[in-house]
Amino acid sequence: MKTIQFREAICEAMSEEMRRDEAIYLMGEEVAEYNGAYKASKGMLDEFGADRVIDTPISELGFAGIAIGSAMNGNRPIVEYMTFNFSLVGIDQIINNAAKIRQMSGGQFNCPIVFRGPTASAGQLGATHSQAFESWFANTPGLKVIVPSNPADAKGLLKSAIRDDDPVIFMESEQMYGDKGEVPEGEYLIPIGVADIKREGTDVTIVSFGKIIKEAYTAADELEKDGISCEIIDLRTVRPLDIDAVIASVKKTNRLIILEEAWPFGNVSTEITYQVQEKAFDFLDAPIVKINTADTPAPYSPVLLKEWIPNSNDVVKAVKKVLYR
Repeated sequence: MKTIQFREAICEAMSEEMRRDEAIYLMGEEVAEYNGAYKASKGMLDEFGADRVIDTPISELGFAGIAIGSAMNGNRPIVEYMTFNFSLVGIDQIINNAAKIRQMSGGQFNCPIVFRGPTASAGQLGATHSQAFESWFANTPGLKVIVPSNPADAKGLLKSAIRDDDPVIFMESEQMYGDKGEVPEGEYLIPIGVADIKREGTDVTIVSFGKIIKEAYTAADELEKDGISCEIIDLRTVRPLDIDAVIASVKKTNRLIILEEAWPFGNVSTEITYQVQEKAFDFLDAPIVKINTADTPAPYSPVLLKEWIPNSNDVVKAVKKVLYR
């Protein structure tokens, strides 16, 4: 095992795959000369050249369309958005072309492409740069949506995403790029659609994904002092959703909390809540609790932002609520 940053895990995954397959290339704003807005492509221009690490104009709709056409003709592009907030400019290409072309062409075309970049809030960036889009893309048949929470998962899942023959949305966080973690030496892949139990427990199940899962770890440590045992499941992939892993845990703990950095209406935690009550209702000893952001645009004020985004105290309160303590 070696210890590297999240951004280095992303860079390693892309570089290893590009060495393996010449059809793979990276394109996006500032990915080449600047080494990536968050330095996730550092050194790749020097190794692979300007034909395979391509700086684009500030035109997300344009370069998304170019990449999709390229993927339909035998290439395997990786498209980096500086933030998924900017993907809204190109979302027509992602939803109406990349996600649908296999079905619309009767299987004559596929679209092996990865759209990657940061999602959700990253501090004082304001309402238009602090949105979580996981549930938006997960709502679309034909797209796979991955949201890793640590360097090891990021590398293994990104390599799997690049090799996938369908379009994949790979969502990161600006606040995780500097996170360090142990990553296996050598080649490894993590299958898409398989959740991971990060911490085993007996009293309550906490399901989360992405950077916000750190708040669950902090809460679990605090609750352990009171003799409360939390099982933490990292979904890693929100579509396909590993609901079987969630249900298996709920059948053991009989209580479920879902922690998600997203607005509360119609999100991933809403879908999990529905599926668990449908498939494991008799195992629940308390109502399911969702922990989300406040139902407002993200504030800029640091005081308001602290209240807007979920934290470990919210998790502690929710756990005690479902345990009737």
